[in-house]
Amino acid sequence: MTYEIAGPSGPLSIASDAGVFSHGSLDKATAILLDHLRTLVDDFPVGDFIDVGCGAGPIAVLLAAKFPGRHVWAVDTNSRAVELCASNARVNSIDNLTACTPDDVPQGLSFALVCSNPPIRIGKSALHELLGRWLGRLHRDGTALMVVGKNLGADSLQSWLTQNGWPTERLASSKGFRLFRSSVTRAED
Repeated sequence: MTYEIAGPSGPLSIASDAGVFSHGSLDKATAILLDHLRTLVDDFPVGDFIDVGCGAGPIAVLLAAKFPGRHVWAVDTNSRAVELCASNARVNSIDNLTACTPDDVPQGLSFALVCSNPPIRIGKSALHELLGRWLGRLHRDGTALMVVGKNLGADSLQSWLTQNGWPTERLASSKGFRLFRSSVTRAED
């Protein structure tokens, strides 16, 4: 199944498949994050962007289309999702995107922007480990943008992020979801 998302200069085509998150259509949470991403300006520190848990790639594809001067990494543990994301980049003539498994991202690479509709249902411990892995690789002035369901623990996740060194603010609440922005810049700086 294929659906379209609004890109910076026209629609972007996203093919999905069974066994990959949000098969057949764009999910509500990702749509909220995409709406916010469309308003971003490129005032991030020098560096790459990453979409954690990319699925078929709507976040990564939009980021790569909107910011052609940046390299976007799209990571997922699901090999079919990685294949679809890479294919969706090619179909949309995007050449600044690498879709891969998390272990294929070069170890020393840090990021100016981390985006995610994180896989909340993997459990709190695994989620904290996943977010710690990638938020720990943010540039000092980097930003993370995440969308989380209110009834799936969004507020407690916001508290956990802030308590663990990533001050997190709620940018918006919509349709039962929270849109968060986290940073690594400490309040005392």
